Amino acid sequence: MTFKQLYALLALFMGVAVFGQQNTVKASLDSTKIKIGAQANFTLKATVGPKDRVNFPEGKNFGQLEVLESYPVDTVRNGALYELVKKYGLTQFDSGRYVVPSLPVVINKKIIKTDSLLLEVNNIKVDTLKHKLYDIKPIAEAKSDYSIWYWILGTVLLAGAGFGAWWYFKNRKKPVKKEEEKLISPIEKATQQLQNLEKKEMLQRGEVKEYYSELADIARLYIEEAIHIPAMESTTGELIEAMRNATMRRKMALKPETFEQLERVLRNADMVKFAKSKPLEFEIAEDRNRIEKTIVVIDRSIPEEKDEDELHTQMWLEEQRRRKEKKRRRTIIWSSIGGVVVILLGFSIFFGVGMVKRALYGTSTKDLLEGQWVKSEYGFPGVTIETPEVMKRVDPATIMPKESMAVFQEMSIFMEGALFSDFSVAVSTLSYKKQTEVDLNQLSEGVIKVWESQGAKDILIKTEEFNTQQGITGLRVYGTMSYPHPVSKQIKRMYYEVFLFKQQQGVQQVTIGYTEGDEYAPQLLERVKNSIELRNLTQNQEQEKEQEQNQ
Repeated sequence: MTFKQLYALLALFMGVAVFGQQNTVKASLDSTKIKIGAQANFTLKATVGPKDRVNFPEGKNFGQLEVLESYPVDTVRNGALYELVKKYGLTQFDSGRYVVPSLPVVINKKIIKTDSLLLEVNNIKVDTLKHKLYDIKPIAEAKSDYSIWYWILGTVLLAGAGFGAWWYFKNRKKPVKKEEEKLISPIEKATQQLQNLEKKEMLQRGEVKEYYSELADIARLYIEEAIHIPAMESTTGELIEAMRNATMRRKMALKPETFEQLERVLRNADMVKFAKSKPLEFEIAEDRNRIEKTIVVIDRSIPEEKDEDELHTQMWLEEQRRRKEKKRRRTIIWSSIGGVVVILLGFSIFFGVGMVKRALYGTSTKDLLEGQWVKSEYGFPGVTIETPEVMKRVDPATIMPKESMAVFQEMSIFMEGALFSDFSVAVSTLSYKKQTEVDLNQLSEGVIKVWESQGAKDILIKTEEFNTQQGITGLRVYGTMSYPHPVSKQIKRMYYEVFLFKQQQGVQQVTIGYTEGDEYAPQLLERVKNSIELRNLTQNQEQEKEQEQNQ
């Protein structure tokens, strides 16, 4: 065997060994003994290469253990490899010894079985001599996930808005062209409408009420346009009285019989509409003929208008048009408002006021404080922190200036809540491309510049030394600023705290902010701040050196 062949063979075995080292899966429990109903945290750690694809097991039960929660996968970089950490919350409500079975982890379509682990579930000892026995509590209603109803609420509101717009455009009267206004006189329009009324054949279908209603409207509309009195909005008595006054003012030669005939038909129409009177066929025909003859008589008695009368008429018509348009718009506005109010009231009654408020304004700080918190590790070097909700990864390019991104080898940002919202938490970790002397004070100035680029003003800054519970020293930057709220765009005052740490070529940063005056936000800040834990790279390296020396 030649030297080249031996070298190639050794390289092949080294490659296999490296691959075996990369694709390792370890299983662990944070505790081997728990009380009934308590949670044991089960962790799977897979060490893989940057291009490997990993699928962790999922399910409601692992053996006889119930899976309370499956947490998101955390990614930790370890040199050229990546460590994927998947955590599960397990429990059991019967005492005994249970086995977390061997579970399959799929890496690049290859199944790797984990080690099985033993978990002991113990009873809770109760001294009945010292503690009273109470009746079983009534069934408590579990909190429901209303996220689907948020979409339903939004859909209903959009549908209501769409219906209002459709109704508006459907009922909006198209403006009549001036040429048409000149060609169609009030008497011609009324005559045409009477002919169309007969063509509808309402009486043949038994629609007497609708027939009389339209017949009366034709007469009223003609009187309003020809004599210029508010006939459509007046009662029958008011209309006849207004006609008598207009006749005297304009010197119209109308006999008392004309008023009597008109009043008789309008009274009959009122009786049919409101008193549900049912006239006979010959009576309906007579009323129709009376309206037609009365309109003709009135039209013939109208004297020719002088220039002043015509100007007065045009002004009156314009005023009537404006009043109708204003009334129509007011009806649309109040109908839309009423529809939205009814929808919100319905959802408030059915689902509760709190759900509707959260759907419209988001989760309150009180809800965040009283909810179930999540503890997880983010970025590299890792930052472990406890937050009301799992933080989401954010693309650094959307926040950081381009000139800043050029000097970073790797940067990760995780956030809960939008920047400058009522309450927000952000964790960022970065490493530089070149050997860089990190000055935390200068770094804090860079943070301030980023905020200013996002619209923050009047930033007050205070700094002091900060030590974590593990003894890692960093810089605490805190103060207040003015900022535009991301939703309302109103300028508000915000309190912030920034915690900066440097480890070798890496920087870890935790940022917490909230709107001043919030009752519960300071408690949120303290709880998050007290939970900050950092991965100590120096201590890890010392431990690795000791292990190598011992080996």
